[in-house]
Amino acid sequence: MPQPLKNGEILRDRYKIREQIGQGGTGSIYLADDIRLEGRLCALKEVEHNQALPIEVFKQAREQFFREASVLARLDHPNLPKVSDFFSDGPRDYLVMDYVPGKDLRERMLEVRRDKTFLSENEVIRWAVQIADALNYLHHQEPSIIHRDIKPSNLKITPSGVIKLVDFGLVKILAPNEVTITIIQGQGTALYTPLEQYGGDDTHTEARADIFSFAATLYHLLTNEPPAEARKRFLDTRSLTRPREINPRISSHVERAILWAMSLHPDERPNNVIEFRDALLGKHEIPERADLNQTSFDIPNFSIFPEEQIAGYTVLGLFLLGLITTLLR
Repeated sequence: MPQPLKNGEILRDRYKIREQIGQGGTGSIYLADDIRLEGRLCALKEVEHNQALPIEVFKQAREQFFREASVLARLDHPNLPKVSDFFSDGPRDYLVMDYVPGKDLRERMLEVRRDKTFLSENEVIRWAVQIADALNYLHHQEPSIIHRDIKPSNLKITPSGVIKLVDFGLVKILAPNEVTITIIQGQGTALYTPLEQYGGDDTHTEARADIFSFAATLYHLLTNEPPAEARKRFLDTRSLTRPREINPRISSHVERAILWAMSLHPDERPNNVIEFRDALLGKHEIPERADLNQTSFDIPNFSIFPEEQIAGYTVLGLFLLGLITTLLR
């Protein structure tokens, strides 16, 4: 495994590494000084390609990185860190972004949890409005951009109170007639990942995947408890606890909006992030289907398990049924 960069190391004759500040599935994240612009701090997102890849596959991965990094560099939104540069150094690619000071929302949540209380609903909804604005901006790009890894630790709040959606490590560019994933390597964080992101089949991933993760993040922020994983809910529809059972101070319409957006099937969720935002604000009607009193969910039209595995479970089930029948005779 390649060694992490050393403090003081300089990349591209410009970025002087201060320290490693994060670690992900694709590589490390570093805090660095931009020595061409005195006083400017930046974050370097490292993308480590598998060196065992065939040379042609490696070239395609690198070309994809540059193609999609150029798309990210064109983004300009107050709730997104600005991507200012991207480059390669040996087997590694780097995305250079503005460094966002402040705590992430996971840290804020843990602080109130230690005090045995909850984050204010009003505060969380103010954050949610900013997050929705950023996601709406991403989803309306041409081609559309899906973040795919929304979670409390990827949301930072600056000292001035601005929310920043950070870490484009799993972002997906929905190019026409092309399935592309930027800086891939992963499926998102399980607690916040919708069912359609499992199994590596990206043909089902679209904007409503972000809506699910966004809602799961709000669930966690308002309850101090992570929601049941989508896979567990698929097998047991009763495994997701209503947010108000954990935190009775949550408004009824906020709870129902979150449950709506966390529907297992994408077609049962809000059509877009603005619908979800308005539902959180009490400005959009929420379908009765979104109530957790409904004990069944439509099974999504995609397979979680390979067909061979399903067939194997079927044969095993029939065998056990036959064995039990024989023993009971």
